[in-house]
Amino acid sequence: MRKDIVIHSGDTAPFRNLAGYCVGTGRLDLALHKEYQEELSAVQKLCGFRHIRGHGLFSDQMGIWQEWGPPFAEKEQWLCFTYLDRVMDAYLENGLEPFLELGFMPEKLASSPQTLFYWKAHTVPPKDPDAWCMLVKETLKHLVRRYGRERVETWPCEIWNEPNLPGFWEKADKAKYLELYRITALAVREVLPAMRVGGPAICGGTGSQQWISDFLAFCRDEKLPVDFVTRHAYMGQNPEHKSRYLYHKMNTPEVLIAEMRESRDIIDSFPEYRGIPMYITEFNTSYSPFCPIHDTNLNAVCCAALLSRLGDVADGYSYWTFGDVFEEQGIPNRPFHGGFGMMAAGLIPKPTLWAFSFFTNLKGDCVFRDENAVVVRREDGGYEAVLWNLCGEGKKEPVELSFTFPMEGEAAALVELVDEETCNPLACWHRMGEPADLDEEQLSFLRAAGQPARRVLTAEKKNAGTGITLSLAPNALARLRVLPVTKTEDPGYDYSWYCEN
Repeated sequence: MRKDIVIHSGDTAPFRNLAGYCVGTGRLDLALHKEYQEELSAVQKLCGFRHIRGHGLFSDQMGIWQEWGPPFAEKEQWLCFTYLDRVMDAYLENGLEPFLELGFMPEKLASSPQTLFYWKAHTVPPKDPDAWCMLVKETLKHLVRRYGRERVETWPCEIWNEPNLPGFWEKADKAKYLELYRITALAVREVLPAMRVGGPAICGGTGSQQWISDFLAFCRDEKLPVDFVTRHAYMGQNPEHKSRYLYHKMNTPEVLIAEMRESRDIIDSFPEYRGIPMYITEFNTSYSPFCPIHDTNLNAVCCAALLSRLGDVADGYSYWTFGDVFEEQGIPNRPFHGGFGMMAAGLIPKPTLWAFSFFTNLKGDCVFRDENAVVVRREDGGYEAVLWNLCGEGKKEPVELSFTFPMEGEAAALVELVDEETCNPLACWHRMGEPADLDEEQLSFLRAAGQPARRVLTAEKKNAGTGITLSLAPNALARLRVLPVTKTEDPGYDYSWYCEN
């Protein structure tokens, strides 16, 4: 298939690029791991996300809620912020502001023994609501003392995670979640009246949209603060399990965008909440941390298609997650295992990392957007584009994109290409025999195999301007920069001598 795209000097196209708004992480105490910090730093250098969101702020691994009792002493309770400080310091040092998720329940406050995940997150209401509110308020007060009120009150504050799923909230009891929201939102406002609070952080599925409607009706009737609405978005359907791995067909980006638009319409149906932000605080293809699609080029182009359109329906969105230091279903024992992250163990970039790098660095006025491309006009007079060729089931054909840009004079086209031949560390690992333990030589090779292919194309002069043609293989992703060239020749340096001899 071939597309001929002519850009005119006055062209504009709708595009709201929020790719850098937020990124997800596993439970927060994983930030105490060395490799986690290395992955985070590497991803931030390429993408520069503004916020980070993760689970387990109040889970026992963070050690905030502490109790002593017999035989050591009479029963005592106190709060310990040692790990919290280390985690928050690390985020801020990496240029990230927290998007706080208030959960899960400390074991000593849990009203039942229900837990979730390998690391036993207590996903139940508090047995003592007053103690829970004290925990929330004192934690916020500590953060204010350490980082300053003006800073902390800008951090969005989301109450719980996926309460519409019985694993994340006992029996998916909506009435109990709404009560938790009520007491928690009021506790937050008591400490920080300007802090933005929201929920219900639902995941998709039957009845999920009704949760949003009931949540807003409750907040309206109870006159509770609600500054934004949150939900999650995943493309997977019809799961099939093979050992610990999960496989499923994917909904199209269009289906997911339509689902998000329905949520937006529900919010706007309430006059009190029309226009308030909707944040997609988790999105990805599969919802399983052992789904092999996450390591593939297909995952990257799915994300590119979503990043080109999610700003149409949401005010921020957060990919789940930045790295593979992640333990919901146990500690991964292979560098590639279908983990959520943009980076595999050993700092091996996955193709999806480049989708986010290309979009977060895409700056300028949008002049063209369709199902294969987003093109912007740069401040220096050049043009930049993210291009992709999403090939799902039954569609495996290349696409040739021919652009004409309204540029006079000489220009060069800088291309960074990510496809199944040029940037596919997963395929390289398979051909190596899928070693579970990588030696330094293998690790170095796979890190290099995870880099885009880079080349400079010579622009073609046309009557209408500058022409560039680029062919994208199935599930290929590319960054294209068309820049004006100003030659600064070095007298005596004869490049042609080497070419001709």
